[in-house]
Amino acid sequence: MRILLVYPVFPPTFWSYNKILELVNRKVLLPPLGLITVAAILPQEWKFKLVDRNIRPVTEEEWAWADLVVLSAMIVQKQDLLEQIQEAKQRGKLVAVGGPYATSVPSEPQSAGADFLILDEGEITLPMFVEALQKGETSGVFRAMEKPDVTTTPVPRYDLLELDAYDSMSIQFSRGCPFQCEFCDIIVLYGRKPRTKTPAQLLKELDYLYELGWRRGVFMVDDNFIGNKRNVKLLLRELKVWQAEHHYPFRFNTEASVDLADDPELMELMVECYFDAVFLGIETPDEESLQLTKKFQNTRSSLADSVDKIVRAGIRPMAGFIIGFDGEKKGAASRIIRFVEQAAIPTAMFGMLQALPNTALWHRLEKEGRLRISGRQDINQTTLMNFVPTRPIEDIAKEYIEAFWTLYDPEVFLDRTYRCFLKLGAPKCKAPFKMPSWVDLRALGIVIWRQGFKRNTRWKFWHHLFSILKNNPAVWEHYLTVCAHNEHFLEYRQIVRDEIEAQLAEFQRQEAKLEREEAIAS
Repeated sequence: MRILLVYPVFPPTFWSYNKILELVNRKVLLPPLGLITVAAILPQEWKFKLVDRNIRPVTEEEWAWADLVVLSAMIVQKQDLLEQIQEAKQRGKLVAVGGPYATSVPSEPQSAGADFLILDEGEITLPMFVEALQKGETSGVFRAMEKPDVTTTPVPRYDLLELDAYDSMSIQFSRGCPFQCEFCDIIVLYGRKPRTKTPAQLLKELDYLYELGWRRGVFMVDDNFIGNKRNVKLLLRELKVWQAEHHYPFRFNTEASVDLADDPELMELMVECYFDAVFLGIETPDEESLQLTKKFQNTRSSLADSVDKIVRAGIRPMAGFIIGFDGEKKGAASRIIRFVEQAAIPTAMFGMLQALPNTALWHRLEKEGRLRISGRQDINQTTLMNFVPTRPIEDIAKEYIEAFWTLYDPEVFLDRTYRCFLKLGAPKCKAPFKMPSWVDLRALGIVIWRQGFKRNTRWKFWHHLFSILKNNPAVWEHYLTVCAHNEHFLEYRQIVRDEIEAQLAEFQRQEAKLEREEAIAS
C-alpha cells in the first residue's frame, strides 16, 4: 500500500514568521507532527511519502504514485484541506482525513469527498481503519469513546520530513489539560486528564532526531506542558542528563499555564534542560472576564508578578490575549496593551474571541441564538468574531487593530523586549561554541541594517544592545533573535489591519442591507 500524506497550507498567521524564515532560508516554522505520528502507527510494511504544502505543492508523479491519500488539518487550514480532498478525488484516489478540524466538524471534509474519516486520537482509530481496508471496505467513519494510553505511541516518522525546510522540530510529551476554560477546544478533543509518555519514550524520540542530524530548536507542542507536574518533573530530571551528555543540541520552547510561576523547582528544571521560552495563555487582565470564561487558574495570584517570576527564572514569556468576552467593558485593548508593557512580554499574540466547535462557549452561544455560522470559519487572527458579542463588533474590531498596531510599533517592541531581557535570568546550560553559518551571519546583518541603520529605531537599537551586552551579556544572542521577530510582526500587523477593516466594512454593508429589507417588509 502506497500512502501519500498531505499537509494543507496555513494562511498567514501570527505564527507564520514568514519574514524571519526568509532571513534564514527556511520555509516553515514547525512540521506536521500529527501526520508523521500517523505514519508511525500505520503498518510499517506500507510505503510512505509526505508533502507539506507549506513547503511545496504535490507533484503529479506523487498523486499518480499513491494508492491512498491521508490528510490532517487544523481549522485554520480548512480551505486548503477541502481543496486537496477534491484534488485527490478528481484523480480517483481513496482519501482518508483526520486531525482536530475533521474531529470537530466531520461533515465538511465528508461533503468535500473524503472516503474515510479517522477521528479522535489515532492510536485507537487508525487500527480500526486498517482493519476496514483489509476487509476491502472503501469508506467509513472511525471514532473512539475513550482516550488512548500515549505510552503506546511509537516514535514519529521524522525521516519523512524535508528537515532543512523547518526552523524547529515538534515533539509531544502529554495530551489534555486539567483546566476548564470555556472557549478552549483542547479539553473537548483530548480531555481534562493529562496523559503523558514515559521519559524513556520521549528520550527515544530525541535520540532519533539527534541521529537524523537535527541540531536546532525543538517545540514541545503540549497544550499545557505542566498539566501533570509530577510526570513532567520526572521527564525533566532525565532530560537534563540527556542534554548534558549530548552537549545541549536542542533548545526547547513549550506552552504552559501561568501557575508555572508558583513552582520554582519546575522552572529551574526547565532552565537546566535548556528551555528558553514558554507560551502563556493569559487572555486578559480583566478578572471578571477570566471568571466568566472559567479561567480560574489566572485569578489566584497577580498575573504581572507571575510573568516576572518566569522571566527572572530564565524563561522568556510569549503570551496569548483575547478581546471580546461577554460583559467586557470598553477599552479592553488598552488594558491589554498596558499589561503587556508592564509585564514586558516581547511577543503577545492577540485575537478576537471565537466560538470553536463543540466547546462550552459554542454550546452556550448556540442556546442563546448568538452564533454566526455562515461566512468565514477559518478562525484566525484576521477573522471577525463568529458570534454576536455583548458590545458593538465595530468597537471590538477597532480596539483589536489598535492593540496590534501599538504592540508591534518598532520602537515600542524594541523597548519592551529590552526591558524583558535586562531582567531575564541567565541560561544554566553551556552549549559548545559553534561557528555561525553564512546564512545566520547574513540574517544577522540584515536585521542590524534594518533596525540599527535604516529605521528610526537605530538609536534605540544600539543603546539597548550595548546595554544588554554590559548588564546581562549571557542573553545577548537570544535578545537579538527576538529583536528579529518584529520583521514578521511589522508586516503582519498591516495584514491584520487590512483584513479586519475589509471584513468590518462587509459586515456593516450586510447589516445595512438587512435593516433596509426589514424596513421594507414592515
